Amino acid sequence: MSSTPPRSPARPQRRSQQTAAPPRSAPMPPPPVRRRRPRWAMRAVTTLSVVVLASAGIGHAVVSSLDADIARVDPFKDMKNRPRAGHGMNVLLVGTDGRDRISEDERRRYRLGGQPCHCTDTMMIVHLSEDRKRASVVSLPRDSYAEVPARVDPVTGRERAPHPVKLNAAYAEGGPNLTVSMVEDLTQLKIDHYLEVDFTTFMRTVDVLGGVQICTTEPLKDSYTGLDLAAGPHMLTGGQALQFVRSRHVDGASDLGRMKRQQRFLAALIERATSSRVLLNPMQFRDVARTVLGSVRADKGFHTDELLDLGRAMRNFSPSSSEFTTVPIAQMAYVVKGLGSAVKWDPVKADQLFRSLRDDRPLTVHRAGSRPRQSRPAPVEVAPQQIRVQVENGTSTIGLARRVDTALAAAGFRATGAPVDAKEHAVRRTQVLYDPHWDRSARSLAAALPGSELRAVPGQGPTLRVIVGFDYRQVQRVQVEDPAQGAAAVVTGDEVVCP
Repeated sequence: MSSTPPRSPARPQRRSQQTAAPPRSAPMPPPPVRRRRPRWAMRAVTTLSVVVLASAGIGHAVVSSLDADIARVDPFKDMKNRPRAGHGMNVLLVGTDGRDRISEDERRRYRLGGQPCHCTDTMMIVHLSEDRKRASVVSLPRDSYAEVPARVDPVTGRERAPHPVKLNAAYAEGGPNLTVSMVEDLTQLKIDHYLEVDFTTFMRTVDVLGGVQICTTEPLKDSYTGLDLAAGPHMLTGGQALQFVRSRHVDGASDLGRMKRQQRFLAALIERATSSRVLLNPMQFRDVARTVLGSVRADKGFHTDELLDLGRAMRNFSPSSSEFTTVPIAQMAYVVKGLGSAVKWDPVKADQLFRSLRDDRPLTVHRAGSRPRQSRPAPVEVAPQQIRVQVENGTSTIGLARRVDTALAAAGFRATGAPVDAKEHAVRRTQVLYDPHWDRSARSLAAALPGSELRAVPGQGPTLRVIVGFDYRQVQRVQVEDPAQGAAAVVTGDEVVCP
């Protein structure tokens, strides 16, 4: 009995652990639900919080580091009797013809060899709603009639008498200060911030986004800028985009047509920035911000917080949450002695437009989802009722020419009602054949057939021929627009970006 060895003091502890474990045959008890779920939920929330805070911190640090690189101007210096502040934020976006940092190769390729006039090439008021869910963009024609009040010239120090000018000349005469002053006087809208972008900034911004896609219903060619685009979709580089927004000689609408292309491009630029998720990626956002801020000029109050506020707002944008219009016009050729022909605004309708911005109201009652995309007729030079069309089937699809003939007639064109088969039956792209004497009619018809190709046939006469190809989808409604009709035509971004 006494020879039995004593037990180790550690052994009872191990046995105690073994007896505490359930038998192998017994099932494991379910984990306590009330303890595990809160623990995992807390871990998930903590991890998400760290990620969000880290991303926000990186974004703020990145933009803060670039804040010092912004060239500053003081467009509000010594300004008195300014309009009362409204709701939301108003930014005057000015595009100048500066090209100092563009290479010689780019100058030749994109026709930028002329001497800059040191005036504004583009002017827009960008209104960001107070809830940061809507952007309204109003284009101001560069030739708008304006009157400069009596003022002291900051360079010579001499008193200058009141005199009439075109709006874009205000920049050359008095820089950002006079430009803002005249815009506020014309619109009675208080400008909160001023941003000035030159050709270089514009090109580099488009390139850093990887290009911007636009669609056109008709070929665009301008020998002045070198723009040469066929009808259809195009992914534009920075230089091509500059040609697109600068061209004034692709149609008879001149500067008003150019402003519509600028609005269309800005809508596509917003869509590209938001859909590419660049605003959610701190590093990509840094690259875009560095490109933009590296050559932009802004007022002294536009800092990191304003830029981040704008970036956060754009994250919630969709093409339909941005709207574009031009100041309503009463007279396109308003002749002024010593000034020439200017553009005169419609005072009543312009006042209604800017009152909507002051009150932070949408410019149109149609909001996202309230109407189908591309429901507005495409603008053309010649009314469809004046255009006679013979339709030919260039495919093997039976009855296609009859459908196109009927659709063109429904859109207002003078279709012959007697479609025929073309000589070829494997035409891929729809063609519009026309006599060069009726080129304006041909462009109007091509606008009704998106993606169609124009082919000049000297001596064909006034009747236009349409050879329907396999690419045909539908007939787009068209309408002649009177640029001096006075009404402010408002479109949302989803109506002008590529489908």
